This record gives sequence, structure tokens and C-alpha cells, in this order.
Amino acid sequence: MSEEKRGFLGRLFGGRGAPRPEESVRETPEEHPAEAGEDLGEEAARREDDAADDTRDDAARDLPPASEDGAAEPGADADVANRAQDGVDNHAPLADDVPAISVVEAEEPLAAAPQTDVVSEPEPEPEPEPEAQPRRSWLSRLTAGLSRSSASLTGGISSLFTKRKLDAATLEELEDLLLQSDLGIETAMAITERIADGRFDKQVSPDEVRKILSEEVARVLEPVARPLEVSGAHRPQVILFVGVNGTGKTTTIGKLTAKLAAEGKTVMLAAGDTFRAAAVEQLRIWGGRTGVEVVSRDTGADAAGLVFDAMKMANEKQVDVLLIDTAGRLQNRAELMAELEKVVRVIRKHDATAPHDVILTLDATTGQNAMSQVEIFGRVAGVTGLVMTKLDGTARGGILVAIAAKYGLPVHFIGVGEGIEDLEPFRAEDFANAIAGRETR
Repeated sequence: MSEEKRGFLGRLFGGRGAPRPEESVRETPEEHPAEAGEDLGEEAARREDDAADDTRDDAARDLPPASEDGAAEPGADADVANRAQDGVDNHAPLADDVPAISVVEAEEPLAAAPQTDVVSEPEPEPEPEPEAQPRRSWLSRLTAGLSRSSASLTGGISSLFTKRKLDAATLEELEDLLLQSDLGIETAMAITERIADGRFDKQVSPDEVRKILSEEVARVLEPVARPLEVSGAHRPQVILFVGVNGTGKTTTIGKLTAKLAAEGKTVMLAAGDTFRAAAVEQLRIWGGRTGVEVVSRDTGADAAGLVFDAMKMANEKQVDVLLIDTAGRLQNRAELMAELEKVVRVIRKHDATAPHDVILTLDATTGQNAMSQVEIFGRVAGVTGLVMTKLDGTARGGILVAIAAKYGLPVHFIGVGEGIEDLEPFRAEDFANAIAGRETR
């Protein structure tokens, strides 16, 4: 730095213009050859520091006079001084120059601004909203719901019967495949016997096997595909819903309530699942949607007592249908099943013929466990019909075929979702075609 500049800084800052210590003790690379590489880098850094010092010294000439306390006078030049001392380009915008966003709540209405003629460009026309996707048909939703079962079956059948003649080993592998799909031993044997008839040592196409599979499944399901009848022979017709936790009893009751109300039936609901506040609230919501009265109590109340009151009110008002929800209970818990027996006894104190229907809801994802549910709930509560729920793509729907073959209980409805339109009467042919992966009509 020149002596002239140091003298100016000395006068300005009181003698601070003395040479920098590092300038007077700088060493050359020749004095320490071993450190020459490092010193060259340090030399370049020092030169950059000197250049920055010169910039600060030149910018300092533009500093405004200091106030009595040594601080620069406020004003626009203060920003320039600060930027000069920091080595910042005076022409570069500062973040502080951007106005901050503030929200001001006006206490009084502001005077209207004078109107001016403003020519605005025309606003672009809004883009058209995408068209709503048409709702899939019931058959397509059913096929999607049974996709897990059908994919396993059709994939296995294709691998077994592509370019291969029928023999005993093929039939044995097919039977194993059908059993793994929960179709049951009776149905599996019937299918393999039909395929074996007159086809040994011949090629059988996968399509032919799927056709036989669909026909045999439909043959088993046709006798149990019976709708729920509300004939008016009993007023009220008492329908009791039972099942384990999470099988969809309360949702099914709500959907059925809407269907019956749409048919002009008078319906009353009994929120007998007093162990779950959500179940009670869910029924109240369905009741509000459909204009149906709901008999309920606080969470933890005695379920049998609530059912007693509901039976009395339904008789007095002569409603067409009384739908009774119950708490979900595991079929292997004796004390819980005893409570269900008590509910049935209370119902029969009002009407010896009731409940007129006892519907067991089955979760289609449970597989073989559904068999024991049918057996035990049938023994305790006298199950008269089934509803299979949650055919949502993860289902193992083949178990319904095994249950139909063993117990012969009517299957009233199947559900493939949470919407009211996702509960449909059970149709054997549709179910059989979907599980076999065949095109439906």
C-alpha cells in the first residue's frame, strides 16, 4: 500500500496507517525451499488480501463525517459506508433494500382512490376441467376385487397346461393349486375329475381349464345365492348382525339401511356395539343420512339392555325392519360368545320367532379362518345368512366356495368398497367368472 494512502488513513483513524505486520515479516520461498509449494499458495492469498485492503481504503474516502459519538451519520450514505467497509460492490442490491411484506388491519375505511382509466389485457380463458371418469361397472369392480385369487389361479393354470399333455402329475399339481386358492377339497376334486374325463394324454388349453373352473364354482354357488327377503310377515323383521372385529358389520348395516329406506321400508337401528364409540357414532351418521331412528346408549352400556329397549320401541312403532349391530368378538372367546347368547335370549323375550335373520359378515381377506367363524357363530347365534366384505383386490375369495360347499348357508350380499353402491346382491355366475379370470357379460 502506498505511503500516501497510509498517511491518509493515519490522519483519519488516528495513526492506524502503519504498515501491516505481515508485510514486514514476509518470507520468500527461497528461504524455506521445502515449504515453497505452500508459500506460493500463501503468497497468492496475501495478494488477494492486499487487493481487498486497497478496495476498502479507496472506499473509505467516501465515508461521511462521523458524529460526536464516533458513529456515522444516519442516512442513505450509511449503507454506502457499511458496504464499503465490508468490501461489497456499491452497485449490488442489498437484501435490506427489498421491502418487507406486512399486514395492516385498517381501523377506519380508507378514502377511495381516484378512478383512472386502466386498459387491462383480457384474462386468459380458464382451462376446461378434466372430465370425471365414468364409474366402473359392478362386474369390473368385482373382477378387480377378486384379482388376487384369479391371478393366482389363472397364472398357475397357464403354466401347467401350456404345451403339455395331461397326465397324473399335471392333475395333482392342479389340485394343489386349487386347494391353495381356498376353493376346498370338494370343489378341487370335482374340477380335476371333469378335466381328466376323456382328456388323458391330450393337450388341454388353459382357456378350457378356466371354463371348467368357472362352471364348477358356479354350480357350487348357485344354490346359496339368495337375496335377503323383507316380506312383511313380521313387524318388525329383526335382523341381527354378528361377526369378529373389523369384518364390516356396522358399514354393512349402514349400506343396507339406505337400500331398505330407498325401497320405502321403515327402519330402526340398534347400536348394540356399546364397546366402540365409533360404531355408535357411525350408526348415528347413517341414521341421519337416511332419516332412520337409532337407539343407542353411552359407550360401555349393557348391550342386552339396549337391545331390550330397541325391541320394545320397534314393536310400539311397528317399523318394518329392526337392524341390530353387535360388538365384534373373536369366535374363540367363550365369555364374549356368552354375551351374544344373552342378546339373542333378550330378543326372544319380545318375539319367540326372532331374530328372523342372523347375518354373519366375513372378511374376504381372512382365508381359512372364515370357516371356523361360520361354525362357531352358527352354533351360538344360529347364523342364517352371510355377507362377504372387503373384496378389494387383496381378497382370498375362494374361501366362499369352500364355505358354500360345506355349510350351504345363503350368501345375501358381497361388498367391494366403502360406498353405498358397493354392496350388491350376490350372483353366483358373476363371482365364478371373476374368480376364474373369464370375461363377464
